[in-house]
Amino acid sequence: MSELLAPAGNMEALIAAVSNGANAIYLGMNRFGARAYANNFSFEELEEAIHYCHLRNVKIYVTMNTIVFDNELEDAYKQIDILYNLGVDGLIIQDLAIFSYVVENYPLLEAHTSTQMGIDDKEGTLLLKELGAKRVVLSREVPIEKIKEIKKECKIPLEIFVHGALCVSYSGGCYMSGLIGYRSGNRGRCVGSCRKPYELINTTQNESLGTSYILSMKDLKTLENINELKVADSLKVEGRMKEPVYVANIIKTYRDALDGKLLKGEEFNLTKTFNRTFTKGYIFHEDKKNIANIDKPNNYGYLIGYVSGKKNGYYEITLSMPVTQGDIIRIDHLGIDVNLSLTKIFDANENLISKADKKFYIQIKEKLFTSDKVYKTKDILFTEELEKSYPKEYKRFPLHITVYGNPNEPLTIIAECEGKTVSYTTDYKLDKALSRPTDYNSFLKQLSKLNDSIYSLASLEFNAYDIFLPVGKINDLRRIIVNLMDNERLSKRTPVLKKEIPFEKIDFKQEKNISVFCTTEEQYKACKDLGIDIIYYNNYIRRNEVTYKDMDGEVLVGGYGGIYHYRGKNKITSDFTMNVVNYKSVYILHKLGINRVCLSLEINKNQIDDLVNDYYKNIGGYPNLEMIVYGHSLMMFTHYCPLKVKGQCGKCRENKYILKDEFGEFPIINHKDCTTTILNGKTLNLMDELDSIPYINTYRIQLTIEDYDESVKIINTLKNKLNGDTTKTFNKELETRGHFNKEIL
Repeated sequence: MSELLAPAGNMEALIAAVSNGANAIYLGMNRFGARAYANNFSFEELEEAIHYCHLRNVKIYVTMNTIVFDNELEDAYKQIDILYNLGVDGLIIQDLAIFSYVVENYPLLEAHTSTQMGIDDKEGTLLLKELGAKRVVLSREVPIEKIKEIKKECKIPLEIFVHGALCVSYSGGCYMSGLIGYRSGNRGRCVGSCRKPYELINTTQNESLGTSYILSMKDLKTLENINELKVADSLKVEGRMKEPVYVANIIKTYRDALDGKLLKGEEFNLTKTFNRTFTKGYIFHEDKKNIANIDKPNNYGYLIGYVSGKKNGYYEITLSMPVTQGDIIRIDHLGIDVNLSLTKIFDANENLISKADKKFYIQIKEKLFTSDKVYKTKDILFTEELEKSYPKEYKRFPLHITVYGNPNEPLTIIAECEGKTVSYTTDYKLDKALSRPTDYNSFLKQLSKLNDSIYSLASLEFNAYDIFLPVGKINDLRRIIVNLMDNERLSKRTPVLKKEIPFEKIDFKQEKNISVFCTTEEQYKACKDLGIDIIYYNNYIRRNEVTYKDMDGEVLVGGYGGIYHYRGKNKITSDFTMNVVNYKSVYILHKLGINRVCLSLEINKNQIDDLVNDYYKNIGGYPNLEMIVYGHSLMMFTHYCPLKVKGQCGKCRENKYILKDEFGEFPIINHKDCTTTILNGKTLNLMDELDSIPYINTYRIQLTIEDYDESVKIINTLKNKLNGDTTKTFNKELETRGHFNKEIL
């Protein structure tokens, strides 16, 4: 049976999930989790959560799925130590340094690869399995057929997302929030840049295709395909930022579906809590033109009627579904929402009413038109029903009790539950019954009162005769035996003596090189004409949606699958999309056979110094580092095509497009396989900063939208810089230094 994995941003949401049938919970702490804006858990709250869940056979996984800088590693390691001792079942991890620390020190603490790692093929899955992963969380873009193939060939537990918000970018591969607002998704602080409006412009034709929420994905809903999803070991619901009633609703609906108990029509309940409308997702081959809701980025609700007229200052609403006083509605007036809490609703005679089935009337100051559509965004009765669903016991555990006792002897009570056995013997002796003895039925009545516990009395064996015991003492025995069983089920972790694994010395000669990434043939020609030795063009294997092919010479790989496929065959450089920001990750990649490691776009000068110093101190040498010093930075790589939703499918062959907002313009590169790259409109330029990063061996130029002449000029400028030219090149109007001088949040 597949695990149903629920999100919890706080203790109330956790209880709501467990009460409605979740098998496991994932949550974050106050640091190192990819939802920094959720309430999250303190260590004290986590201990309470673990006790609550483990008593009910529910597992807890903690997210530590951000990138971690060198000056944070010790704190991260200390947090892992505490999480292990508290009894956490597993960690969901992005950073290789964190991953290796868990695998090396805590075999009982499962290391799960976060979707932030971008694993979407069997090669990446096999590499992480080899490195010690106990579960791989696949990217949301992986289709069901490929999930089945990975499961069959890799033989490792798989986790997939089945419901909730979708990122437009591959997780871990979006730099938009960080580049626009210095708040990185890879640090858990995504500001939701994809939920903002953008204008799509055909720059070839100088034509605006309108402003919309063109990057805002609908919410994933796979309920209709629940049986096919059971190939995965864990079915994950997104929503650590959502309120407890949302969690209760989604978990209850999917639990009933998994158990074959979902009644006809109950699927509609999913629309009664937060939704952006729904898509079956790429997992079930959703058409790219249908996967985004370009009209509205937040709670859509569900249609319940329309404005049908106005009388005596009251707007008339004709209903297709009933409303109740206390509901919240939104009225779509020319694309602008009028949100209203129904504190007062009226009938046709202007009398206050508490509910309506066919029509009702409201007084509001906003102007509405006849035929404006009306949506319900909160159903007060349904919300109250959900709130009543927790806290409660989704299931109770059978308690088998045996009682032994004779007059003038202590009483012994033994309890067994799911293979655990506890016993208690009184410190007093039983009295002989003078008239009416305390019998089987007396014990049965009191020991059955287990509603304030997780147990139900499954059987009672009574071996006591001619005794008397007051009801109060029987109740005391019940409480004692329940506490003993609880403690037995909450067995403590055995302390682990952490291993001191010696580092292998991996040292590279310090030298200065230029590398150039090319997107077009004319850029490649410019590199060849200027004698560039390190060129990434046809030898580039991107992070996601890869077809591996045999190649000669050096290969630039963007993801873990590329490392698995090409190691031992080719000289490999790992790309910036590996999100490397600390010395331990560099070391691990070098050990895997990576010759050159390109650092993350999200690392600054001081953090580079820390990385190099820590590498030298711990490894005894220097790493072989590459860094992008010029080019339009990647905002995101996405399976989605923003052109298709605007009816421009295929027109990318003749036209170029950009997205535009109040901050600037973002060029779009459309690939032959209908995937999309979105770039920062401002060019990253660190050519004036080379002296401050002396331990970077290879300075990379990232060519994307430049023509031949521009490419030649850029390459020659960097060459001159390395030959001692001190002329300043930075243009503050058109260029950016990215995160180089500012720590990303």
